[in-house]
Amino acid sequence: MSTSLKQQIFSWQKSLTHYFLTSPDRLRAIKVTIAIGVLTAPFVLLGESFFAITLALGALAGALSETDDHPKGRMKSLALKVICFAISSLSVELLRPYPILLGCGLFASTIAFVLIGSLGERYRGVTFGAQLIGLYTMLTITLSPAWYWQPILLPAGALFYGLFSLYLLYLNPWRALDEHLARGFGALATYLEVKAGLFPSDKNKQGEIRNQLALLNVQVVGALDGCKEVLNSYGDSIDDKTVLQPYMRYFMLLQNLHERAASSHERYDLLSSDQANRVLLEGIGHTLLQYSHASKKFAESLLAGKTYIHPISLGWMVDALNDQLKKHDIAPDQPVAMIVRNLSRSHLSLQNLHEDSQRLLTPKLRKDNRSLMLRAKELLDWQNPRLHHAFRLGLCFLVGFTISEVFAIAKGEWIILTTLFVCQPTYSATRQRLYQRILGTILGVVGGVLIIQILPTIQGQLLLLLVSTYAFSLWQLRNYSVSVMFITIFVLCAFNLLAGKGSSSIMLPRLIDTLIGSALAIISVRLLWPNWQYKRLPALIAEAISKNTSYFQAILEEYLQSTGEDDLPYRIARREAHRADNALVRAWQDMQFEPRNRQQFRQQAFTLTYLNHALLAYISAFGVHRDQHTALSPEIAHLANDIVGELQKTSLSITTGKTLGNTRIINILKQIRHSIRGSSQPIPKQQFTSLYNIADVTEQLLKLANGFTSPRE
Repeated sequence: MSTSLKQQIFSWQKSLTHYFLTSPDRLRAIKVTIAIGVLTAPFVLLGESFFAITLALGALAGALSETDDHPKGRMKSLALKVICFAISSLSVELLRPYPILLGCGLFASTIAFVLIGSLGERYRGVTFGAQLIGLYTMLTITLSPAWYWQPILLPAGALFYGLFSLYLLYLNPWRALDEHLARGFGALATYLEVKAGLFPSDKNKQGEIRNQLALLNVQVVGALDGCKEVLNSYGDSIDDKTVLQPYMRYFMLLQNLHERAASSHERYDLLSSDQANRVLLEGIGHTLLQYSHASKKFAESLLAGKTYIHPISLGWMVDALNDQLKKHDIAPDQPVAMIVRNLSRSHLSLQNLHEDSQRLLTPKLRKDNRSLMLRAKELLDWQNPRLHHAFRLGLCFLVGFTISEVFAIAKGEWIILTTLFVCQPTYSATRQRLYQRILGTILGVVGGVLIIQILPTIQGQLLLLLVSTYAFSLWQLRNYSVSVMFITIFVLCAFNLLAGKGSSSIMLPRLIDTLIGSALAIISVRLLWPNWQYKRLPALIAEAISKNTSYFQAILEEYLQSTGEDDLPYRIARREAHRADNALVRAWQDMQFEPRNRQQFRQQAFTLTYLNHALLAYISAFGVHRDQHTALSPEIAHLANDIVGELQKTSLSITTGKTLGNTRIINILKQIRHSIRGSSQPIPKQQFTSLYNIADVTEQLLKLANGFTSPRE
C-alpha cells in the first residue's frame, strides 16, 4: 500500500471519527445500528429471520430504555432490565390464550410500570422497556416457533446491546458527562445567539426575542438538570471524587455563564433609543455571537476529547468594547457599561477555565434524598397528575386490546403500541404527538412501499432495515415525525423478512391501527381527568413569583455573608427560580394547543408570564455582581427587603384572589429614584438601578395579580 493511500485512509478515518464523536445523536445512532446489524445479518443470511428480527426488537427496546448512569449503575440497570424483559415477555406468552386475563394484566401492569418509572430515571428506562417488550411479544407471537423463544431472544437482544454499550463506555468512562456538559454549552450557545438580536432592538422586536429566549431557557435549565443528575450518579459510584473536579468546575462555569446570559440590566429598547449607544450595542451584539461561537467550541472540545482553545477574536471584541466605553466616557454605573463588564467576566471565565487555581473547589450538588417509600406515597395521592396518567394509559391499553379482540383485527397490537407513544400526561403534548405520529406513519408507509419495490431482495431489505435503524435513532430526539417515518420503514422491512409480506398486507392495516390508537389517546386525555392549563396557571404564577423571591433573598444573603464558602443554598434557590419560570412558560405554551374554550384569560396570563421572566432576568443581573466584595449599604438592604415583602404580597394576591394595595411599592420606586439621583459612587448607583428594575416589574406584577384567580367552569 502506497504512503499516499495510507495517508488518505488515515485522513478519512480521522474525519469519520470526528464526525461521530462530536455529535452524541450520531454516535448513539451508529451504536444502535452496529448492534442490530451484528444481531440480524448472520441470521437473515442463514434464513432464520425470526431469530434475527426478535433479537433486533430486543436490542431496539434496550436502546430506547437506556439511561445515562455511571458504568456501575448501568450494570445494575442492565441486570434488572433483562429480568423484567423476560418476565414481561413470558407473561404475554402464558396469558395470550386467555384474552380476559391478558387484558386485565395489561391494565394493571401499565399502571404499575408508569408509577414505578416515576420513582427515578433508572426505573423509568426499565419499565418503559418492559412495556415495549410485552407489546413486541404480542406482535410476533404467532410467528414464534415455540412459546419460549421470545422470552429468551428479546432479553438476549437487550443484553447484547447493553453489553456493547458498556464496552464502549469502558473505553471512555466519562463520555456521559462529556455529552451532557456539551449539550448544556450547546444550549447556552443557541441562547446567546438569539439574545444577540436584542442589540440593538425596538420594543416589538424585543418582545418577540424575549419570548424565544424564555423557551430556549427551558432547554438550558433542562440540560443543567441532566448534568447534575449524571454528576450525582458518578459521584455516588466512585470513591475518589477528585477525578470529578474538572467536570464539577465545568458544570459550575456553565451555571455562572447561564446566570450572566439570562440577566438583564435594562430594557434593551430603551438603550437602543439612545443614538449614543448604537455603536456600543452593535458591538455587544457581535460579541455575543462570538461568545456563542466560543461556547460551541468548548462543547465540541469536550466531545472530541481535545483541549479547548479560546477564540482570540472574542478577546479582541471585549477589548474593543472597553475601549469604546473609555472613548465615550461612559460611567461604570451605566447599563451599557454593566453589560460590557458582564461580557468581560464571561470571556475571562472561559479563557481561564483550565487554570489550576480553579481546581481547588469541589462544590456540593443537591440530591433527592427522599426514600422510595416517601416518593411512592406522593405518587399514590389521587391529586398527582402522574397517577391520572397511569390510569389513563392503562385504560387506553385495555380499550385498544378489547377493540382488537372484539373485531378480530390482525396485528391489532399496533393500536396499543400507538397509544403508548402518543398518550402523554397533557392534552397539548398528546395533540402534538398525534399529528406527528400520523404524519410520520403516512410518510413511512408511502416511502416504504416505494423503496421496497427497488430493493426486493433479502440483502436489500436488510440494508434498508439498518439504514432506517440509523435514521430513526438519529432523529428520535430531533424530530418525532421523521423518526416515526423511519421506524415505520423499519417495521415494513422486519415483517417482509419475517413473513415475506409487508407493503399491502401489513402497512395499510398499520395505518388504520395508528389512527385508532391516536384517537384513543386524544379522547382519553380530553375526557379523563384533563389537566387544563388555565386551572394550573394561577398556582404556577404564584409559585414562580415565590421562587423568584427566594432567589432574591438568597442573593441578599450572599451580599451580607461574602464568606467565599460553598454557595449551595444560593445555587438551589437560583435553579428553583428557573425551574418555576420554565414550568410557567411551558404551561403558557401548552395552552396554545388546547381547545379555544379552555384558553381562558390567556392575555392576562401571557403578560404575567412575560413579567415573571423579566423579573428573573433583573434579579439575575443583581446576582451576577454579588462577588464584587462590596457589601450592601443599610439603605439598599432596607429597600431590597421592602421589595421582598411586596413580592410576597404579589404571590399572596394570586393565591388568595384578594386585591392588595400597591401604595408601598410605588413609594419604594420613588425612594430608589431619589437615591439614584443623589448617588455619586458607581457601585451603589448600579445596585440602586438594579433594584429599581426589580421594583418596577414587581409593581406591574402586583397590579395585574390583584383579583387574578382561576375562572369557574
